[in-house]
Amino acid sequence: MDSTLQDGFGRSVDYLRMSVTDRCDFRCVYCMAEDMTFLPRQQVLRLDELYRLAALFVGNGVRKIRLTGGEPLVRKGIVSLCERIAALPGLQELVMTSNGSQLVKMAQPLADAGVRRLNISLDSLDPMRFCAITRNGDLAQVLAGISAAAAAGFARIKLNTVVMQGRNADEVLDLVDYAVNRGLDISFIEEMPLGEVGRSRGESYCSSDWVRERIAQRYSLFDSAEQSGGPARYVRLQGFPESRIGFISPHSHNFCASCNRVRLTVEGRLLLCLGHEHSIDLRALLRRYPETDQPLLSAIHAALLRKPQRHEFSSSGEVQVLRFMNATGG
Repeated sequence: MDSTLQDGFGRSVDYLRMSVTDRCDFRCVYCMAEDMTFLPRQQVLRLDELYRLAALFVGNGVRKIRLTGGEPLVRKGIVSLCERIAALPGLQELVMTSNGSQLVKMAQPLADAGVRRLNISLDSLDPMRFCAITRNGDLAQVLAGISAAAAAGFARIKLNTVVMQGRNADEVLDLVDYAVNRGLDISFIEEMPLGEVGRSRGESYCSSDWVRERIAQRYSLFDSAEQSGGPARYVRLQGFPESRIGFISPHSHNFCASCNRVRLTVEGRLLLCLGHEHSIDLRALLRRYPETDQPLLSAIHAALLRKPQRHEFSSSGEVQVLRFMNATGG
């Protein structure tokens, strides 16, 4: 078996973002429509199928797996799945992205199962605004979840904020204060044009450069060459050595040249690029070949040769990919 995965442009693929569910207990305005139809359960990969694919990718050079959703913690059996994946020989890091709603009860079991880092979504520190952005979220519950995660012993915790003009852009400094005063990282994300969410995204677009300039009004920033294995560019803050500020900028600072990742949806589609619909159906192959992985591996190698060189997101807000973010995988 070939032990590495490489695309047609010579980029090594060593990072898999794996969705374990398309379901979520929030309905965030940038992620999905308010009235969502979720996948029938028979179309969703079973836990043993998710593990089999994780083992296949790790056996062929993937060193980092991020479990995503929807909200991964609403999937029954998630802790045992984490424990099995974390134990795979060759995997350097199992991490997870969560909305934080379940972390009061789940943070410690996840840490004990081998999840090393958590990304937690936090788009506002105002309870009413938070509820409006998430459509039903309880800010106090999420803040308590962040505190539980901080006490659970993860190697790092990072907050993720999708910045939107007219919704939360005026909270950038408050969110930085919240993170650095607790020794947490925080990344600010330009909204991605995935799915029709019932509004123009262009009206709310907020560039990473604008966010950085805003932060620099209060903090002394210096660039960092640190990498977390994903697309974020980091800066450090003078006087706050434990925290990093990240910027994920699919519009203003395209990060495709160094792309090292693919995404697996919970229905088994291997997405080759966030900004394109190119994919292959691994669920069909899993179920057709229950005893051998070679047909899956051959299909993955062939698909990677068609991985696009880059996405073509525009800040105009025009939807270029019809699938919602919850169906994409966090």
